[in-house]
Amino acid sequence: MTDRPLVVITGASSGIGAATARAFSAAGHPLLLIARRLEPMRALGLPDAELAAVDVTDTTAVAEAIARAEERFGPVDLLVNNAGLMALSPVAEADPALVREQFEVNCVALVNNSRLVLPGMQDRRHGTIVNIGSIAGKQLYSDHTVYNGTKYAVHAMTEGMRRENAAHGVRVLLIAPGMVNTALLSNTDDGAVLEGYLEYKDSIGGGLRPEDIADAILGAYRLPQHISHREIVVAPTSQDA
Repeated sequence: MTDRPLVVITGASSGIGAATARAFSAAGHPLLLIARRLEPMRALGLPDAELAAVDVTDTTAVAEAIARAEERFGPVDLLVNNAGLMALSPVAEADPALVREQFEVNCVALVNNSRLVLPGMQDRRHGTIVNIGSIAGKQLYSDHTVYNGTKYAVHAMTEGMRRENAAHGVRVLLIAPGMVNTALLSNTDDGAVLEGYLEYKDSIGGGLRPEDIADAILGAYRLPQHISHREIVVAPTSQDA
């Protein structure tokens, strides 16, 4: 049993979420890992980890998972809102269901799940929320219109949440990755769009490792509570846009 505080990570079955889980486990933290797929989370083999195979948009199920983890490990001190969905296409060709799902996963779930832990953090005057935005929340890219919209919203909501919670001593910060080697493109079916994205990534020597983003999250969290990185943009040095 660890004496470090509880860390909750959404989208923890792969990519940045899985890398963040490994980093915080190595640092001695108990974990609540949330994702739709249970087996990849089990395969991480991390000690002191509660696993919840739920969709982040199911707020009731997320709340129940948090309650179980807090009963076992104590109150949540860090929530990493990492779960995300990216489906690239021109708007004229966008799948309406995927348009809605991107906003539900990337934006609505982020707010609803933050709401589950913020009151306790405010009462304790201690805690951190890390929202995973994107460089696509800072500038526009071709065929990214819907995804851009969700990430611009994440950036705005993060700053709003930060201002709301500053007087409570609670940190809310944004990590905005550039190109990262993850499975995020799995929902992009358009051949030309996908080909162009991959060609650009190859031209800059590939994306960052998920572990690079995990290191940024862990470094920001390890700062004393009275110090907060409001926003961290992490991208390959060779990425020019």
